[in-house]
Amino acid sequence: MTSRDTMRERARALLASREDAVLGLSHALHADPELAYEEHRSARRITDLVERAGFDVERGAYGLPTAFRATAGGGDLVIGICAEYDALPGIGHACGHNVNGSASVAAALALAPLADELGITVKLLGTPAEESGGGKVDMLREGAFDDLAAAMMVHAAPSDSVGMGSLAISSWQVAYTGRAAHAAAMPERGVNAADAMMIAQVAIAAHRQQLRPGAVVSGVVTRGGDAANVIPAHTTADYDCRAASSEELAELQARVRACFEAGALATGAELALESVGNDYADLRQDFAIGRSYLGAARDLGRRVQDCDPTIRGGSTDMGNVSHLVPTIHPMIGYDCGDAIMHNPEFTRYGVSAGADRAVLDGGLAMAWTAIELASDAEHRARLLDRLAARRTGARDGAGRPGRP
Repeated sequence: MTSRDTMRERARALLASREDAVLGLSHALHADPELAYEEHRSARRITDLVERAGFDVERGAYGLPTAFRATAGGGDLVIGICAEYDALPGIGHACGHNVNGSASVAAALALAPLADELGITVKLLGTPAEESGGGKVDMLREGAFDDLAAAMMVHAAPSDSVGMGSLAISSWQVAYTGRAAHAAAMPERGVNAADAMMIAQVAIAAHRQQLRPGAVVSGVVTRGGDAANVIPAHTTADYDCRAASSEELAELQARVRACFEAGALATGAELALESVGNDYADLRQDFAIGRSYLGAARDLGRRVQDCDPTIRGGSTDMGNVSHLVPTIHPMIGYDCGDAIMHNPEFTRYGVSAGADRAVLDGGLAMAWTAIELASDAEHRARLLDRLAARRTGARDGAGRPGRP
């Protein structure tokens, strides 16, 4: 066997020795879902496990109580592995973050004892609030990713794929304030906040014909009024804007904001528009690292689709990471019947035998990918060169993620 093959088999054996702990973690996260920025028990479960395995752990890292940093090894090639563990309101881990986070822990545990031989530092980052808020964006601002040569994670899904992109997104809370009045006795004294919202929605609907390909505007009215015989003084809504790139998102935000301003202008209501959490950038996966992952996952017997990056799914704050660091975000699949993600039925499959296999295979495929990045001279030089260029602020493109 080659030295790479030997390292692979050692990583496999190391993960096998931790299998019960890793799967126990996945099941514990699944049974005890916590929402964005509130994942205290989830973060503690993970940090306790990796600390016992010898990692140097900092809890509450980067100014976030439920974030953490856990490191092993001291090599110059720093491989970041992102662990997600937040859940969705009312439906638990319907996006499979118990699988995501546990697979990342599996990869870190398989790599840590090999780190010094490989000349790498394994940096497991606990990244809260992916579903709402964008913990990775908060952590980016605090320098969590500054020293990374590469970043990776896998995400639960109905099937395996690598290379797919994602949409940039922004979330808004919208509120109109008018003036209440009796709807029959003195309607002329009122300022109808519900009409303002209706006009904005009609304007958005009319604008859909001019949306760029891939752009999506979606929303829900959360308060429309209180009684039919009272002109509504207050209406509220939650709205998302999505676009193929951060640049196109900025264009879309300007147009949709104008639609909401039109509602205020037409009725005389006062508009308040507030951003919710961080804007997410589009995901730009690194093709060279993606090919390494693809080979590793197929060597494990998985059927992985190699996707066109112009095919975009939902949105993720891993997109923001990918604009700074060469990044991969493959999907790791398991049988979930007809269930779709962000649906209670998908939650039910998160502790199935298939989900458990996804945790272990996803973790080992990432570990094998890291081994290749470290042991292949071309991979290693490319990543270290990009890191050096990023640190010196090079503007010639050398610091951007790889292209085909």
